[in-house]
Amino acid sequence: MRLTILGGGGFRVPLVVGAVAGARDRVDIDEIVLQDLDAARLAVVQAVVGEQLAGRADAPRVRVETDLRRAVEGADVVFSAIRVGGTEGRVRDEQVARDLGLLGQETVGPGGLAYALRTVPVVDDVARTIADVAPQAWVVSFTNPAGLVTEAMRAHLGDRVVGICDTPIGLLRSAARALRLPAREVTGDYLGLNHLGWLRTLVHAGTDHMPSLLADRELLLRLDEAALFDVDWLRATGALPGEYLHYYETPPEPHAGPGRAAFLARQQAAFFDAGPGPGAHDRWLATLAERENTYMADARTREHTDLDGGQRQGGGYHEVAVDLMAALLTGTPAWMILNLANDGVIPALPDDAVIEVSARVDADGARPDGPHRPLTLHQLGLVAGVKGSERLAIEAARTGSRELAWRAFAGHPLVASPDLGRRLLDGYLAAEPLLRDVLVRP
Repeated sequence: MRLTILGGGGFRVPLVVGAVAGARDRVDIDEIVLQDLDAARLAVVQAVVGEQLAGRADAPRVRVETDLRRAVEGADVVFSAIRVGGTEGRVRDEQVARDLGLLGQETVGPGGLAYALRTVPVVDDVARTIADVAPQAWVVSFTNPAGLVTEAMRAHLGDRVVGICDTPIGLLRSAARALRLPAREVTGDYLGLNHLGWLRTLVHAGTDHMPSLLADRELLLRLDEAALFDVDWLRATGALPGEYLHYYETPPEPHAGPGRAAFLARQQAAFFDAGPGPGAHDRWLATLAERENTYMADARTREHTDLDGGQRQGGGYHEVAVDLMAALLTGTPAWMILNLANDGVIPALPDDAVIEVSARVDADGARPDGPHRPLTLHQLGLVAGVKGSERLAIEAARTGSRELAWRAFAGHPLVASPDLGRRLLDGYLAAEPLLRDVLVRP
C-alpha cells in the first residue's frame, strides 16, 4: 500500500516515516511518497530518511515528488501536513498580533486565523485534486489550524478526511500516568474544538477515575498540564483542559523580543541550509531534541511533579496518524480523539462544523463515541465564539472578502474588538503578500 505525505519537506516528516516503518506489522505500507514544492527541503528530508531507514530489510520504499497530482495518484492514504507561507509566514502571524498586545501564537487567536486565511484556498485545491485522482484514499490532515482546515477539506472529501492533533491524547495519557494506569487501555469523554477542548472522564476497566484524580491535589501535580494551570482551578472546574486553554485563561504578557516562531525559523533555516550531506540524521535528531524541549517552555512555570526526567512528552502526531491509518486500512477497531463533523454532538453548532471529540474508528471510517456530557455554558460560549470566527475565516478565504476577515478577527474571544480586528487585518495585509493575494475584495 502507498502513503503520500504532502508537505514532505517538513522538519518533522522523519518522525512520521519512522513510525510508519515501525508499524508494518499493523499496516503494510511498502511505499512512501514525499511531496513538497520546495525541492531543496525535500532533498534534505530524503537524506535524513535514507539514513534513518538504512539497514532495515523491511523498510518501505521512499520517493519524492514536487507535482501534487503525480504524488497522490493511486495513494491508499494521504497525510496532509503543509505549511502555506513556511516558517517565515508563521513569524508574521505571531508578530502582528504581539505588536498589538495580543496573543501571538501559531494556531490560537489571530495568528491562527491569519494562517487559515492563506491556507484554505490551498487545501481546497489539494482536496479537489485528491477527490479527482485518488477518491479511494483516506486523508489524514495534520495541517494547522487542524479543525478549521479539516472543515474546509470536508467540503470536497466528506468523511474521507479526518483531522488529528496530538494534544488531546497527550492529555489523556498524562492523566493516566498520574494515576499509574496503562495509558493505551484508558478512554474518556473528550469534547470541544481543536486546541479548545476538555477531558471530562477517565475510564479504565469500566471505572471513571476522574473524580479521584480531581480530588487529590498531589495526583494533579503529576500532570504535565500542572505546569500550565493552577491545580485548584482544575478541581473547581471539574475537568482537565487541553494545554492550549492556558492561552484563554492567562492574559498575554508583553514581549519585546522574538517569539516561538522566530526561534523555529532560525533553527530550521540552519538545519536545512546545511544541506543533505552525510550525518543529516544525527543533525536532525539534535535539532528535534532542542525543538521539543523548548515547547511552551515560557508558559510552563507552575509547580508540578516531573514524572519524565525533564523530558517533554510531546511530538506525538506521528503516533496518532499511524494509529488512525491502521484502523482505517485494516479495519482493526480503535478508540481515538479526532477532528470530525459535529453531527449533533454539540446541539448549538451546525452539523457540518468540525469539532474535536472522542471517537471510534474502523474500516468504515471515524464516528463520535458517545454519550457525551453537554458542555457547560462557559465552555459552550468559548467554543461557539471560536467556531464563529473559524467559519467566517473559511468564507473570507473562499470569497476574498476583507469585510468577512475583519469580522473573523474582531469576533474571536481573544480579540473581541472591532477596532483591534481592523488593526489586525491591516497589519496582516501589510506584512503578508500571500494574504493580499487571497483577500482581494473590500
